[in-house]
Amino acid sequence: MPKVEDLIQLGFSLQKAGKYEDAEHAYQEALSQDNDNAEIYNLMGVLKLQQNDVISAVHMAELAVEKNPNAYFYETLFQTYIRAGIYKQIVAREHEVMEKFPDDFSLLFNLALAHKNLRHIPEAIKYYDRALRINPASYDAWFNLSHLYSVEGETKNAVSALKICQKIRPHDNDTDYFLSLALMRVKDYKHGLKLFENRLCRETAFALLNKSYPNKARKDNLWDGKNIKNKTLLVYYEAGFGDVIMFSRYLPLVKQKCRKLIFYCQKPLSPLFKINKQLGIDEIVDKYIPEDQIDFDYHIPLLSLPYVLKLSGEKVFAHSDGYLHADKTMVEEYRKKYFDNNKLKIGIKWQGNTYYDQDRVIPSTAFIPLMEVENTQFYSLQTFEGAEDIKDLNNIVDIGKDLLDFSQTAAALSNLDLVICNDTSLAHLAGAMGIPCWIVLPYEVNWRWHTDLSVCDWYDSVRLFRQHKLNDWNGVFEDVKAEMLRRIEMCNSR
Repeated sequence: MPKVEDLIQLGFSLQKAGKYEDAEHAYQEALSQDNDNAEIYNLMGVLKLQQNDVISAVHMAELAVEKNPNAYFYETLFQTYIRAGIYKQIVAREHEVMEKFPDDFSLLFNLALAHKNLRHIPEAIKYYDRALRINPASYDAWFNLSHLYSVEGETKNAVSALKICQKIRPHDNDTDYFLSLALMRVKDYKHGLKLFENRLCRETAFALLNKSYPNKARKDNLWDGKNIKNKTLLVYYEAGFGDVIMFSRYLPLVKQKCRKLIFYCQKPLSPLFKINKQLGIDEIVDKYIPEDQIDFDYHIPLLSLPYVLKLSGEKVFAHSDGYLHADKTMVEEYRKKYFDNNKLKIGIKWQGNTYYDQDRVIPSTAFIPLMEVENTQFYSLQTFEGAEDIKDLNNIVDIGKDLLDFSQTAAALSNLDLVICNDTSLAHLAGAMGIPCWIVLPYEVNWRWHTDLSVCDWYDSVRLFRQHKLNDWNGVFEDVKAEMLRRIEMCNSR
């Protein structure tokens, strides 16, 4: 009969060769001789992970640790927990691990990762710090730590962590991109915008345009700020509606640089931009046009404009107050249809595109305390996804069901006294139109709102309200209601 050690070695060789069933047979035969051998259970745990049998992998790894709680077996166990998505099980073993292996980098890293995924931010930061004292060259630890610093609003620490990541992995696009966000959040646009050119949506937008117009949209005619006074420039959208509205502020500056400006935008935005002649757009494109029917000399994705224009400091925010407006006739039509009353008219929206970010979704019921304020009329501007949640609200006018494009939304907004919404395109539209807007932010704040949340640098009419702790919508809406009552009292006392 083969010895246990020989069976383990045979199983390990078969496992390395990808012969998993034969390897398992060898391990099972070894276990029949030595049922308390922790090494076999550990190898079986790894084997089951390779076979994508995560439940069995967890069981085997737990048996290994039970029979011999050494650091290597704990590492296998934590990997099975991570694959199973049961991070609470890692945290549950926190004290035993710290008692036995307080200086094991891998286990400290996994504890940090578990806390990170459970949104225990201070604990995750603590364990990444401890892990980095042991291995200060760990890119993953520094990178994850930078994200946690950003969540906590410790943006200068996030910048420092990402600069260390740059030294560990020079010329890494992901590092440069996230460093750009951290730099822009602290308003260092001089350095941030250059690194922002590493964003994925820029490359995606350029690749799509190049596929549509391979003979005209080439790398060699990607506008880099050179003199194009007598040339035609195509500016094309990237990212979401809110980004396009926000960065459209730069189109008048671009128009001063070229003879003809063509703007390629999403179809729902097209009617709005056609109304706003002051942007200097000569031609708007909102669908594919054959290459022989479109003519331009240079092209550039929209979000690259402030970098190419060499804007920094306060010039990045430059715009005329209310740089977008609605069609006056349409505004009057909406007034007659929905807004012919003497109440304080407040528009709300609770959800944007959940593909990008779930944290920015506000439960519609969070608005109920605001709707209890006397002499107010609330209007839902929620469209498409999330619109069904209006059923949880009473005494609200549903305008969202009639809004098919942003020109209609702009007309509705023009009749409102105030907009209260999540971080979404509606907020950018209200801000761009100079309409009072309160944006209710999650705990993890997007880079564009910076670190001083008492003001909004991008829009004079916007005020920002941030959660005090993760997922606490009730607390931030108490702040919103208090401010709302204070404003109403001020108006009544005049």
